[in-house]
Amino acid sequence: MSALLHAFASPASTLHVLVLCVLLAAGMGLCLYLFITLKREIAGLLHKREEDRQQIDSLATALEQARAEARAVEADLREVEKQTGMLVPPQPARSGLNLSKRTQVLRMHRGGHDNAGIASALALPRAEVDLLIKVHRIVVDQVASG
Repeated sequence: MSALLHAFASPASTLHVLVLCVLLAAGMGLCLYLFITLKREIAGLLHKREEDRQQIDSLATALEQARAEARAVEADLREVEKQTGMLVPPQPARSGLNLSKRTQVLRMHRGGHDNAGIASALALPRAEVDLLIKVHRIVVDQVASG
């Protein structure tokens, strides 16, 4: 045992022991730093996961609401389709000016009726009667000059 005490008593061996203790303390400090850093990172990840889960839950709720609205719109659409199936199709639109109407307009104009009276008598728009008479004058003028 005295040999062991004598080995530690020399200044070189004391320096070695001191260096080993410092290295051991530095290693332990580094391990502690890594441990604390990992704990913080894990806590941050857990917090992020909780935020993500809440966001997923809110998106799932919004999706369910959108699905419910889509089902309501679909039901309304089916109801409208049923109602349109019960409706009578509209009458085809009357043609504005056929040959007999055109002839009647020109006869009444030659007979001295004014354009407003012709339009009301034949149930035609006034602009249509005016246009027909104007076109007829242009054609007659071209035939007369040609």
